[in-house]
Amino acid sequence: MTSSTGTGLTGRELIKGHAAARDFLMLIDPDCQFPLSAGAIAAACDRRTGIGADGLVRVARTKSLPGAERFAEAVPEAEWFMDHYNADGSVAEELGDAARLFAQVLLAESLAEIPEGASVTIGTRAGARAVTRTGDLWTVDMGTVLLPARPEDDGEPGGSDWQGWDTSVLIPGIDGPRAGLSVTMPAMRCAHTAVALVDEAELDAAILVRPDGPGEPVRYEPAPEPGSGLELIVALGEETDPGSGEAVGVARLRLLTSGMGEAPSCGEGCCAAAVALHEWDGPGAPQSYRMLVPGGEIGVHVGASPASDDVAVLLTGPAQITGRITVL
Repeated sequence: MTSSTGTGLTGRELIKGHAAARDFLMLIDPDCQFPLSAGAIAAACDRRTGIGADGLVRVARTKSLPGAERFAEAVPEAEWFMDHYNADGSVAEELGDAARLFAQVLLAESLAEIPEGASVTIGTRAGARAVTRTGDLWTVDMGTVLLPARPEDDGEPGGSDWQGWDTSVLIPGIDGPRAGLSVTMPAMRCAHTAVALVDEAELDAAILVRPDGPGEPVRYEPAPEPGSGLELIVALGEETDPGSGEAVGVARLRLLTSGMGEAPSCGEGCCAAAVALHEWDGPGAPQSYRMLVPGGEIGVHVGASPASDDVAVLLTGPAQITGRITVL
């Protein structure tokens, strides 16, 4: 397949793929021999004049990536580094969706042996991350998630004043303010606001636009960090996993990101939503969640909450290579 894009990537082969409809261009450049510019990346990712994608990832050996020398020494098992960029050419902080496709490419290109049930450690800007293969699915260690500090009651955290939310959110298309919970993923320097809605009719009625785009934006009180994401959640109850017998929470989501507006999927957003549901459900809440997003289905496992109120999460989902493009 060829594409006349004028991207500055002339003559290079790019692998196109997606993870729950989040699509990426993957450049195999083990020794970082090909210089990348923000303009070239943005041109390649442009959906009208370029190839089109939500971002570009260079598949590079960690030891060859400029600036990653100390990381390579500290984590020698992370042979490959996910050099990830947003569609506008800026450096990306997101992890979950691109990491699944990254591992799929390592496997398909015979760059790493990843037998069924095995893991590969990859380098990312959020640190070393393990990605585990289970059939056609990949599970990514997403690190820890931080919830707001809870009010104290007689010196004990989680007092009676804690209602499970800390933000008021006005969403175009939905009447009245809704309660939101701030969820932060420190390793990826990204923040999210999770909002529970009454039913799927409300979810469908919401109008989600980028803060810098046309139309009325979502409004928050207090305002979140710049670049924060929004997760609108409708809980659909619980089901029993036929294999393990454990309870699994099920929810339908819509996701708003600062970079691309409403997204078909967002690994970090799914993790934030699962942690919020786990918090709202209280003692006895499921640890595993099945998230129904516009791009497909994502699984999230929420680890036990330590005293610091942060939790560890694992993200599971598909990844698929859809084509190869030689840039003319």
